[in-house]
Amino acid sequence: MITEVRIKLMEDNHENERLQAFCSVTFDDAYVVRDLKIIEGTKGSFVAMPSRKLTDRCPGCGSKNHLRARFCNQCGGKLDEDRATRDADGRVKLHADIAHPINSACREVIQTAVIKAFQEEKERSKQPGYVCTYDDYDGDFDTNLTQVVGELNGSRAGTPSYRPHAAHGPRGAHARSAEKKVTTSNENRGDGFGAGIM
Repeated sequence: MITEVRIKLMEDNHENERLQAFCSVTFDDAYVVRDLKIIEGTKGSFVAMPSRKLTDRCPGCGSKNHLRARFCNQCGGKLDEDRATRDADGRVKLHADIAHPINSACREVIQTAVIKAFQEEKERSKQPGYVCTYDDYDGDFDTNLTQVVGELNGSRAGTPSYRPHAAHGPRGAHARSAEKKVTTSNENRGDGFGAGIM
């Protein structure tokens, strides 16, 4: 089931001292879930699934705002501070999981594998020349208009619009796939989408 776990240890994290690490989990060498968090709890470390902040709409202008917002980001109108829903225990629900196990057995398998990898990564980090194998994509995405248009045209021609992804090797960094050359000329485009964009 789980074929690889990659850990990114948090160093000197003053904003949230309970956050110990981020991790990614690969299933069957075929599917990766990123941004799981390892958090220090009262009974030891536990794994939190990747999540997103919940939003609602301003009653005045209809713009989306996070549930903790006191004023609308668009019109500045005052928002009800007690508008978030609560779970069965009465806790305010501010986040929703993006990916999560649907039974306790699966959760236990993930939790055990991640915590084991976390402990091993902490030991490895003490060695000289330690290099983290977790992939950070913060600066890896290029939203260049030419590239986006090229990918859209590629998907229309029957080729996938996603970037090919190299297979995970044994604890190695991802190999960068060969970049596709993006055509910026108008040949073979006719008057369709993207015609005239240089």
